Amino acid sequence: MFLLTASAHWGKRRPDLVRMVPAAFSQPDLIVTITGFLEILGAAGLLLPATARAAALCLALLLMAMFPANVSAARRNLTIGGKAATGLPLRTLLQVVFIAALGAAGFADF
Repeated sequence: MFLLTASAHWGKRRPDLVRMVPAAFSQPDLIVTITGFLEILGAAGLLLPATARAAALCLALLLMAMFPANVSAARRNLTIGGKAATGLPLRTLLQVVFIAALGAAGFADF
C-alpha cells in the first residue's frame, strides 16, 4: 500500500497532493517529495524483521502527520485524480485501519 501511495508523489496526481498540503506549511512540493520517500523507506523497512517495528511506528507517525492534509482536502472539496477527496468519516476510519495494520505488521512475532 505504501509503495502504491508513494508512487502518486511523482505521478500525475502530484499536483493534487501538493494542493492538499495546508497553507500553513511552506514548500508543499518539498513536503510531498519527502513524504513519498518516507513511505518508500517505511515500506522497505516493514519487510525486514530487524526494522519492522521501527518502520511500523514511523509510518504510523507519518500517517498521523499527514492527516491534516486529508482534512484540508476534504474541507476544501479538492479532487485527487479527478475524484473527490475521501470524506472525513471514511478517511478517519481508513487511518485507524492503516495504523492498526501497521501495528499488526510491525509487532507480529517473526
